[in-house]
Amino acid sequence: MNIKRLFVTVCCVFLCTGSWLYAQESGSLRGKIVTSDGKPAAGVTVMLSGKTRATATNEMGEYKMNGIKPGDYVIMISSVELKPAEKNITIRQGETTDCDFVLTENEAYLEEVVIAAGKNKFNAKGSPTVAKMPLSRLENPQVYTTITRALLREQLTTDFGNALRNTPGLYKIQGNRGINTDGASYYSLRGFRTEVSMVDGVPGQTNGEYDPASIERIEVLKGPSATLFGGALTSFGGLVNIITKRPLDTLGGEIAYSTGSFNLNRVTADIYGPLNKDKNVLFRLNAAYHHQLSFQDAGFRKTMFIAPSLELRASERLRINLNADFYNGEATSPAVIFLNRTRQFVAHTPAELNFDWSRSYTSNDLTIKTPTVNVRAVGTYRISDNWTSQTIISNNTRKTDGYYQYQFIRKATDDSLERNVSYQNTVNTALDVQQNFTHDIKMGQFRSRLLVGLDYLRLKVNNDNSPYIVFDFVNGLLKNDPNYTKISRAAVDQKIAASTAAATRNHSTTQIYSAYAADVLTFMDQLSLLLSLRVDRFDSKGTLNHATNTVIANSDYQQTAVSPKVGLVYEIVKDQVAVFGNYMNGFSNVAPVTQPLPDISGTFKPQQANQFEGGVKAALFGNRLNVTASYYDIKVDNITRVDVIEREGVNYNVTVQDGTQTSKGYELEVIANPVSGLNIIAGYAHNDSKLTKTTAALQGRRPAAAGPADLANCWISYSLFKGKLRGLGIGVGGNYNGKHLTANSAATGVFTFPSYTLLNATAFYETKWYRLGIKFDNLTDEQYFIGQGVMSVQMPANVIANIAIKL
Repeated sequence: MNIKRLFVTVCCVFLCTGSWLYAQESGSLRGKIVTSDGKPAAGVTVMLSGKTRATATNEMGEYKMNGIKPGDYVIMISSVELKPAEKNITIRQGETTDCDFVLTENEAYLEEVVIAAGKNKFNAKGSPTVAKMPLSRLENPQVYTTITRALLREQLTTDFGNALRNTPGLYKIQGNRGINTDGASYYSLRGFRTEVSMVDGVPGQTNGEYDPASIERIEVLKGPSATLFGGALTSFGGLVNIITKRPLDTLGGEIAYSTGSFNLNRVTADIYGPLNKDKNVLFRLNAAYHHQLSFQDAGFRKTMFIAPSLELRASERLRINLNADFYNGEATSPAVIFLNRTRQFVAHTPAELNFDWSRSYTSNDLTIKTPTVNVRAVGTYRISDNWTSQTIISNNTRKTDGYYQYQFIRKATDDSLERNVSYQNTVNTALDVQQNFTHDIKMGQFRSRLLVGLDYLRLKVNNDNSPYIVFDFVNGLLKNDPNYTKISRAAVDQKIAASTAAATRNHSTTQIYSAYAADVLTFMDQLSLLLSLRVDRFDSKGTLNHATNTVIANSDYQQTAVSPKVGLVYEIVKDQVAVFGNYMNGFSNVAPVTQPLPDISGTFKPQQANQFEGGVKAALFGNRLNVTASYYDIKVDNITRVDVIEREGVNYNVTVQDGTQTSKGYELEVIANPVSGLNIIAGYAHNDSKLTKTTAALQGRRPAAAGPADLANCWISYSLFKGKLRGLGIGVGGNYNGKHLTANSAATGVFTFPSYTLLNATAFYETKWYRLGIKFDNLTDEQYFIGQGVMSVQMPANVIANIAIKL
């Protein structure tokens, strides 16, 4: 693709849209209706006094009336679910009058209405954050999954990873290990590893885990998404963005307690309301305490989470939001066994190893702490009827402090497990500053929604870690191995102190300067064209070795990446059926290396991932049936690999950048409400990922990071919405995961996690003032594993009981 030509075309389109002229003898009326908590109010009736015709708001709460005779009117808003409202307006000839409404009811009230009306509580009709501008699901040419708070609530979600099981094509491939590099929970998405990297659209990583207490919804964007969100924190398969709860202008809240298997004790609180009589200063506080023991012979996880948020409605034009998340976690390292990497496997499945999977190989005093702080300040200013400015400043600080421990099958036989330990002491920070301008203009049947933004991101890492030491060897088959219980903090400290290996003491700084623009052009109200472009300047200051006080060779470098995105949507049936296609790009910066031969360059280009995707989206029967079906094809270029070059009879291992990978597949997601009270969410995904040009040992193989080729998810719930037992409900569902090749190389052979199916169920009773719930996970007590090149056994059958009091 000619990037220069694309850039010129995009700029010309942006300039031309501003030159369109529209005049008529009559006037127009448009606006947006939202609830007091910022949610779009769809399906609201909009009428003018003295007029017989009316209109209704779309999925984003927007409405428009054309051909109105100039004069004074009263605009009246009505809905079965909301209180009526009205305003006086004046329509002028040839002009468009804007009239927005903020309804007084909050989301807690609407949830009661949802129960009563039996509507689809799992369906999110649109998003203002997926494209950094408000688009309905049908208008957006990108595929994404939204996991709503209603679904999290019904499933009694206490573990963030369990929430993401509701995403078609997403598989948890690695559990949280607490370390700052490659240690967070990782997921496989469209054949590539990704992690939760954003909170409210800005950097928000953690070395621990995210607590679901403050989550309003989770948005999983599918495919390379670097054009709007950059390459530093996104994956070629997509990204996961957490949207947090916002303050409300009505007083309320909820306090809940959960208990269950393995001594689970969890307390949560959600308090919100106005701080003054004018209701222009709003507050919300979410908090959670969580403690649970491991299902193995040792281990635990203990966390404390506090998330205050403040909203200042300074004027009709200016709104300021301040949010903070304080997370403090302490846990033992989960039992993880690394597979041998240099010889052929003896066992090829976990069952063939015949280990006792109830063993943890650790002690409760070998813990690792992972405190995390996220702070965000957002200022939104409506410059004019068409222009809006958004300024964002965020800071993410995450720390690792404690003992990281794992086991390794290192020797010639599988039964000998090497126990490795390191004391980790790292601090990571991410400072992000964004300035976004959005412009929305409608001229007849043409509409332009423009986004222009600047982004500055500074990443810092400070390491002060001990060397990795081999503590001892234990026998995985011997039930009474005398070494097994010898591991402890005192014994580990003694071993580390005696080690002569070098510690890791360094720090590094990276700065990324970005500019991006996007425009959604709508023609004749049914055809939309999305054009986006991003330019990133990556500047690594290098890694300073504290021992030598010098910058490590080739760690400081600069790279520039350009990322385009094009999408097309045609609504075959307006607001009901749309076909779409997109071209999306992602990139990843590649550091230089020192080559063994002076005439071979060690400087590289960024890796590039290019996706072509097409499909159909539908919202049928009054949004009772929502379907997204898509096919995608991703190709990654500029992957580095090691090649052998012979010079004068000597072989040299040279790094070359000609590697490629393909990942293609199809996905289906269905969210349905066939009859009142019955809600269904289901999905299926198939992925074919292959290393098409790489080292000989991996050539033509499925990458271990790609996860299973076939994944399916389903959740079905039914609740009574009228009668004496109104609010009583049950839910059942689960996940099918195909076989996972956790190691796949000619050097070792293939190690396979067999396919498995998880079944879960819940029962609940919800009233205006309280909620009771019980959840059964892994009903059939399935033994299953996750990991990439490692084995980590997962939780067996367990139960959670919950009671919530609404304030």
